[in-house]
Amino acid sequence: MQCAEPATLAAACPPQASSREPQARVRMLGRTLYATTLQCMREFTDARNAVTPDEIWLTEHAPVYTLGLAGKRAHLHDAGDIPVLESDRGGQITYHGPGQVIAYLLIDLHRRDLKVRELVRLVEEALIETLAAYGIAGERQSGMPGVYVAGAKIAALGLKVRRGCCYHGASLNVDLDLAPFTGIDPCGYAGLRSTSISLLGASAAVADAGRRLAANLLAAFERHGTRDA
Repeated sequence: MQCAEPATLAAACPPQASSREPQARVRMLGRTLYATTLQCMREFTDARNAVTPDEIWLTEHAPVYTLGLAGKRAHLHDAGDIPVLESDRGGQITYHGPGQVIAYLLIDLHRRDLKVRELVRLVEEALIETLAAYGIAGERQSGMPGVYVAGAKIAALGLKVRRGCCYHGASLNVDLDLAPFTGIDPCGYAGLRSTSISLLGASAAVADAGRRLAANLLAAFERHGTRDA
């Protein structure tokens, strides 16, 4: 993966031009290493300026546990042979692996007149709309960022804001081995169950779910811009 120009493995799907903000560019990165992608996000954020278009990066990661800024090793019970990496995102511990789509949001919050809480709500809204396309009713839980189905977590969020711009993003469990979640307290909650689109009886390819999620994220950003116009 080249940080300056991430490999595009599928057609980008930018939104319609807006009168308020530049387009966001969607990149399909395929499967990547977490540490490499994290470094690329940092470099992109440090190099961007006031006119740099926002980007959404879609990827899957090789198996990895990540500890957010609030992460406590006490919530890691059995890593087995899965590496554990520290991250500068918000939140606690989580797992990433093949079969999970991740949408990294490289967004200029000031330019879009977005607060972090507003962004979290927009992302949750896009995740819920994506699940609805597969006949799944996702919902929010008060005080617990992410999206849930019948009390089980299906999507997680973690963000970092630097110089008014955010990176990191959201993960959606599509069709992955959920066993690694039993080795941790997901997001710091002991006993929190995890689920996936496939476990709930729907059929979805990771790439298809990623494209749907990206389209819903772009639509959510556009609606926010329209409301504030």
